[in-house]
This record gives sequence, structure tokens and C-alpha cells, in this order.
Amino acid sequence: MEQYNVTGMSCAACSARVEKAVSKVPGVNSCSVSLLTNSMGVEGTASSGEIIAAVEAAGYGASLKGGAAGAKISMSAAEEALEDHETPILKRRLITSVGFLLVLMYFSMGHMMWGWPLPKWFDGNHVSMGLVQLLLAGIIMVINQKFFINGFKSLWRRSPNMDTLVALGSMASFLWSVYALFAMTRAQADGDSAAVMNYMMDFYFESAAMILTLITVGKMLEARSKGKTTDALKSLMKLAPKTAVVVRKGQELTVPIEQVQKGETFVVRPGENIPVDGVILEGTTAVNESALTGESIPVDKEAGDMVSAATVNQSGFIKCEATRVGEDTTLSQIIKMVSDAAATKAPIAKIADRVSGVFVPAVITIAVITTIIWLLAGQTFGYALARGISVLVISCPCALGLATPVAIMVGNGMGAKNGILFKTAVSLEEAGKVQIVALDKTGTITSGQPEVTDILPAEGITETELLTLACALEKKSEHPLAKAVLKKAEEKNLATGEVTGFQALPGNGLSAIFGSDKLTGGSMKFISGQTKVSADLNRRAEQLAEQGKTPLLFTRNGKLLGIIAVADVIKEDSPRAVKELQNMGIRVVMLTGDNERTAKAIGAQAGVDDVIAGVLPDGKESVIRALKEQGKVAMVGDGINDAPALTRADIGIAIGAGTDIAIDAADIVLMKSQLSDVPAAVRLSRATLRNIHENLFWAFFYNIIGIPLAAGVWIPLFGWTLNPMFGAAAMSLSSFCVVTNALRLNLFQVHNAAKDKTIKNPVTLHISHDENIKEEKENKTMVKVTVNVEGMMCGHCEAHVNKAIQAAFGAEDVVSSHENGTTVFSVPEKVDEAKVEEVIREAGYEFKGITQE
Repeated sequence: MEQYNVTGMSCAACSARVEKAVSKVPGVNSCSVSLLTNSMGVEGTASSGEIIAAVEAAGYGASLKGGAAGAKISMSAAEEALEDHETPILKRRLITSVGFLLVLMYFSMGHMMWGWPLPKWFDGNHVSMGLVQLLLAGIIMVINQKFFINGFKSLWRRSPNMDTLVALGSMASFLWSVYALFAMTRAQADGDSAAVMNYMMDFYFESAAMILTLITVGKMLEARSKGKTTDALKSLMKLAPKTAVVVRKGQELTVPIEQVQKGETFVVRPGENIPVDGVILEGTTAVNESALTGESIPVDKEAGDMVSAATVNQSGFIKCEATRVGEDTTLSQIIKMVSDAAATKAPIAKIADRVSGVFVPAVITIAVITTIIWLLAGQTFGYALARGISVLVISCPCALGLATPVAIMVGNGMGAKNGILFKTAVSLEEAGKVQIVALDKTGTITSGQPEVTDILPAEGITETELLTLACALEKKSEHPLAKAVLKKAEEKNLATGEVTGFQALPGNGLSAIFGSDKLTGGSMKFISGQTKVSADLNRRAEQLAEQGKTPLLFTRNGKLLGIIAVADVIKEDSPRAVKELQNMGIRVVMLTGDNERTAKAIGAQAGVDDVIAGVLPDGKESVIRALKEQGKVAMVGDGINDAPALTRADIGIAIGAGTDIAIDAADIVLMKSQLSDVPAAVRLSRATLRNIHENLFWAFFYNIIGIPLAAGVWIPLFGWTLNPMFGAAAMSLSSFCVVTNALRLNLFQVHNAAKDKTIKNPVTLHISHDENIKEEKENKTMVKVTVNVEGMMCGHCEAHVNKAIQAAFGAEDVVSSHENGTTVFSVPEKVDEAKVEEVIREAGYEFKGITQE
């Protein structure tokens, strides 16, 4: 997506006009214009020159962010683009306008209504008073000339906007007053004092000036509030360090952050910000990562651990190697995600967009009809004109245009503050609508790192002796279960000797010589074939297995030493997260490749509603497809094998500690790798959507009530009338109210489940992975397609190609390899070769051939 700055927009009608104009450019696939950030995101093959020309032809200005295609936007430039430049200008305009308006009001209302004194020159000289009002109103109109320039330009191009309404209302008031002033001079020359007084009452100079001033007040309040909606994004940008201390030719040099290169060594002292992403080469420390994850507790780091830009080194001196610099750092990627999400539109915004497209012309038509009807009813032209002007100045298309984007921006910022990243406005809106959440087990519900859970020594053997001998045997094994045993021994500070003759035996067993003793270890099946296992230990091993744990048995010289149970333990917050999801009316399903007994044990500990076991990596996508037939599905995962399922789901949620390819395939990224952030994301989505509904209700309600009141519909029944000045005041406050309501989201507590409404989930799952999915797949005659693709360089590229193929052909088991330069997938029937080539090229890569079997 290319992003552009757009200038000259004043309301939702403007953004709709720009969007319509750019969408017509050949090669543009999608266009989204944000009135909030005065930006535009465009996807497609059209050149930036064609897009800018289309915007300018529509009457607005545009420039590519960064200045030229492919130019990198520095953090300072991006920060500058978000600065509130509008409020200071509006503030100066407002102060100057108010100064002249106070003098004008003294003459028009102070003297006429309350008899405030004037210089003797004006005694009985009503024409002079009219001239003073004309001059003061004219000065205020010049000060606020932007309304007239933009308004009449838009009207000339047949795309009227809010400025058009303001300009027409103010200009009509002024011109009618000028007519009354000239008519007054005629009456005074004729000596008709009664007519002079009547014409004096037809002056609307103060209305012409007041309309502009009050709208400027509203614009300033709106601009200030809009500025606050990007506070979260600006705060993230301010975290970016400006310099780094690098080691070059053995010397430490302080250089601008832009000059740090990948692979370069940099040092960070206690209290300093880490400048770029890297891996620790030397030293230990505790790092405060709250800037990225929202987690306030520092994380201990040592050599080999990863560190991220903008986090704070709190204790030790560390030397690191830069792995990601510039726009590739985690911080920059977060900022890009938040910024891109603000440049996209939520589906609900389409309602307001459709209304905004016809709103202003409709209001102008209503104003004209209102004036004509009152004239036909026998009212004076001045009275009829006042009603028409009131209609023009009370209607507010801005409230409609801002109702959705301000809430999306604030909600997105709140998510970023809490380590929850929504990639698009669509994902922020849709997350709150999910009915089923499918959770990968390993690394999502569980920690993904096996741990020792039970140590059960045989009779006559101590725990320490069992663990010491087991550690000696496992020390040379690379198996994850062996690492769990070694970790436990380290925690207990046990010293272990070296073994000789180490062997990995068929049937899940190990053997080695320790001193003069022979040690063996392995599964119950393996050990029971080597020695006799007592009924008690056999029963306890069965119980451990039923709990989802893996019992490892160890012997010395054929005599049983005991059992050490190892399990991938569930994360501390997993049961609470599952319960919160269920309380929200969401059905929770666990997917795992484990056997059914282990899966059910873990599922019971986590408290999930359904367990689907025995799912091979390529089968998760099929399960998600089946679940989607029963409701809106969110998939939560962290591994490479989760990427197809994340893509297939309505909402893909990646655990932040997972692989890059999983993160690329997801719609939401959880930076803290906590499952409790899944209900938090749903909760925030629902709060944002509720806020949007409130904003849209207010915007529609305000216009539906205000326009008839301004037109005088209620005058015959209740005598209710509306002065144009009060209409302008109401219009100026309507947008401010919408933005202020959206800012309330900053107070929302995303992890507070106390206010969650308990909802009964209407979804009842009818799925058996073993029977339905496998059987369905086996019964299909699938065509295997192999595409040769040039240009893929990493896992990100592979994920991009996978997503494109899946979207275009609904393909199963898409696997891309940048090393082999191939993409392999399965479909029910042969695909069109030209279509495949088109999809690959649109994804940004070179098509080099295809085979179908």
C-alpha cells in the first residue's frame, strides 16, 4: 500500500470525492481516504503521478508520503506529519475574528437591544451604523476567507462540501444585509423613518460574521481533539532513539540512528535505550520492554537473547549485534501497522460514506425549498432567507465523516499501548464479532517449552540421586524432553558427571556408561522391555499420561531408578483467558497434533469447550474451513504450520513470540505472547464498535433533528424557531462531540473483565477431525500444482505468495520455498496457467513456469 498526504479536505464529502476520483484511475485496486489524518492509502499498479493528478482534478492537493516512490520516511518526518499544524492557524483566526465580532455585536445587538451608548455621530444615523457593521463583517469574512475559497471552488466543480454550506449561509446573510442597507439609504432620502427602522431589523451582518466565527471555534476544538487521537502513534515515534553507540575499528562512536548498519556491533549502558533490534553478544541485564509490550516487569537477558529498539537497558552493560535496523526494527513495524490501520476503512464506515456523498447537495436543496415554502406562506424575504440559512449552517457532514475513523484511530492506539496490534481497521471491527476461537496448543495455550513436572523415585532412591543420574544420561541428547531434565538439574544446582558410550536406541530410549554403571532411560514401552516395572510405578505412569504428561523412566544396571514426568505446561493465564472468552459468548476450540488422551488432558486444564486432536500441520487449515461453516472464526497460533490456518480464518491472531511467517499471515499480533490478550483484543474491538455506533447515532440524530428545526417545521405547532447563529453554534459543536466521545476509549481498560456481559453462545460445533476432515480430503481427487517463482528471498515472501494463491484459488496446503523457488498447492481441478501467472506477478514476483499432476 502506498500512502499519500491529501490537502484541502474539510469534511466527509471531500474525502468521498477524493476516494471516488482515485478509484476511477486505471490500475487502482482499492483506495481509502482518511479525513482524520488527511491521508490516503492506495493499492494497485497505477503510478503516483496518475493518482496525484486525479486528486488535483477533483480540486484537492496530494503528495506521496516520503516525497517520492520508494523513498524511506524517517521517524522524524513521520512524526512531523502527525503534528497538529492546523490548531495554531485556527487559533489565530479565531482570536482575530472574536476581536472584530465583539465590536460588531456591540453595534448590532448591544446598542439596538440593550441601549448601550454610542458616539453622538451615530445618534439617529442608522445608515452609518449599517456601514460600520458592513465593514466589520467584511473584515471577519476576509479573515475566514478559506471557507469561501474552498466552498465556492467545490461548488464550481459540482462537489460541494461543508465549506460550501458555511460559505453559502454566511454570504447569503451578508448580501441580504447589503441589500437592506441600500434600501435604507433610499428610505432615509425619502424621509421614511418607519421604513428605515424596518430595514434596520433586516440586517444580518452579525449573523454572517457569527456563523464564520462559531464554525471556526468548532473547527479548532475538532482539530485539537483530532490531534489527541494520534497521541498513541506519536508516543511510539518519540520512543525511537536518535543516536547509537557503535564499535568501529575497536573504537566506540556515537552516530545517528540512520547510520547503524545490519551486522554492526553496538553497546548499551545501564539506563540507555536500545537503539536497534539485535542479539546480545556479551553481558547480562534486565530490559524494560513496556514500550513495546505494555509489560512493566523487566525481562532478564543474557548472551544469545534478542533485544528490541526503544526498550530500556536497566542494569548491566551489554554488547550487541544489530539484526534489524531502520524500518525493519520491531518498533518501526509496530508504527507502520498502527499507521496502516489508520489509513484503512472499517466496513461500517461505508454507511457514512454513502450518506456523505449526497449529504451536501441534499442540504442545499432543502435550504432552497425551505426558503421558497416560507415565501409562499406569506413571510418576508428576510424571514424566509433566515430559515434557509439556518438549514445550511446547522447541518454537519463532518460528524458523519469522523464518526468511524476517530474511534478506529483511538482504539488502534489503545491496542498498541497494550501490545495488541491490529493490522487494519477491518480486523479491529471484526474481532469483536467472532463466535469461535480456535487455539493452537503448543506455544499458544502452553509455553512451548517442556518442563519437569513430577519426580517419582523408586523405593530406596532419592529425588536428587534420580535427577542427577537422569541429567548425566540426558546431557548428550538433543531432544526437547532432555533439555527439560537438564534445566531442572540446573535449577537445583546439581553437579553431574560425564558419561561414555552414549547411544540413542531404537524405540525412544537412551543408554550410556556412567563410571562403572550402565544407565538407560526412555518411555514406559522401552523400559518395560528392558526391566520389570512395579505395578505401583506402572499405575502412576498411567496417571501422569492421562494428565497430558510424558513419563520418562530411568534404570541403573537394570534396576529401576524412578520416573521423571515432563510436560509442555499450560501458560499461567491460559485458563483465565479461555474463561473470559467463554463469558463473552465465544466457543473455544483447541487444535493439536497430540494424541487424544494428552490433548483432552491439556484441554481440561485450560477449560476449552472442544478438543480436536491428531491434527497434522497441513490439516489445521481444513479444520478452520469446517469451523467457518458454523460461525465467524478467529485462529490463534504462533508457528509456521499455523500460517495457512491464520490466513483461512476470518481473523488470524499471531502470538508475538512466534515466527515471522505466522505474524505476516495474521490480522492481529499479540506482542506479549499472552493468551489473555485474545479476550482483551475482542473486548477492545467491541468497545470500539460500540463507540462507533454511538458516534453514528449522534451524527444521524443531530442532523435528523436539527435540519427540520432549522427549516421551521415546528413553528406552526410549537412556535419553535432557530436563529442562524444558534444553528452555527450547534454545527460547530457536533463534530467536537463525536471526537470527544471517541477519546473516551483512552480510558477503556482492555484487561478488565468485570464489565463483560455474559452471553450464551448460540454455536454448537458438529465436527470430528478424524472422520469428517480426513475422509472429505481423501475422497477428493486433488490436482497437485507446482509453480516456479523467482524473487522470493525470505519467509515474508513465502507468506505473501501463499496468501495470494489461497485467495485466488481457495487452494489447500500451499507451501512456498524461497530456497527452491517453488510454490506447491492442491486444488480439485487444474488451474488456468495465465491466471496463476497473473496472481504471481501481482504479488510482486516473477512467474517461471508451472506443472500440474
